Amino acid sequence: MSNIIPYVALIDNSEERAPLVLVLDCSGSMSEDNKINLLNDGLKTLASELKDDPITARCGRILVIAFGGDNNVEIMGDWTDAMDFSPKELVAGGMTPIGAAMKCALDEIESQKTQMRSAGVPYKRPIIMLLSDGESTDDWHSVAVDCRKAESTHKVNVMPIAIGPKANKDTLGQFSNKGALNLDGLKFKELFVWLSRSIQAVSRAPTGGTVQLNPVDSWAQMST
Repeated sequence: MSNIIPYVALIDNSEERAPLVLVLDCSGSMSEDNKINLLNDGLKTLASELKDDPITARCGRILVIAFGGDNNVEIMGDWTDAMDFSPKELVAGGMTPIGAAMKCALDEIESQKTQMRSAGVPYKRPIIMLLSDGESTDDWHSVAVDCRKAESTHKVNVMPIAIGPKANKDTLGQFSNKGALNLDGLKFKELFVWLSRSIQAVSRAPTGGTVQLNPVDSWAQMST
C-alpha cells in the first residue's frame, strides 16, 4: 500500500491522472545480450520524455513492478507523478513469476484508484505494460483471467510484450483480450518513446473519449 507521501502529491496536484504500471522481467535471462542494461536505459528515456511535456509531467502517474531476483516480485518505489519519476536501476536474476507480478499490478491499481477517489482526483483508464523474455515459472492462469475481465469491464488496459525468441508470446497474450506483441530486437528506447507519446495522447484526451495512438511499427516486430 502506498504511504502518505504520494497521497500529499495528489492533493498538491489535483489534475486528472493517466496511471501506468510497468511490469518488468528482471529474471536471470535478462542478463543475456545486454537486455537488462538496455531496459534500464529505456526507462531513463521514458522519464526524460515524460518530463519534457508539461501536461504529461503533471498527469502521468507511474509505478514500476519488477519480477525476478531474490524478492520474486518487488514494487520499485511508490506511485510517482511523471514530473518526479526517477527509475531505480534494475538487476537481473532469479525466476519469472509473471502471475504474481500481474496480480500485484492489479491490486496496486485498485488501491491507487481508491486513493485518487479519496483525494478527489479524476483518472483515465490505467495501463499495465508487461515485458518478459521467458516462460512464467508460477501459476499465472487465474490472474490472466482476472486481467482479461478487468479489460472487458474497462478497468484497465493490458499491453503484454514478448522480448526475444525465448519469450512465450502465447502465455503473455493470455493477459489481454488483444493478445501480445513482439519487441523488434531490443528496441527498448523506441518502445518507451512510443509509450511516452501514448501517455501524452491519453493525458490530453477528453474523459470518455477515444484516443488515437501512434503506430507501433517503430518498436514492434511486424508479421510478414
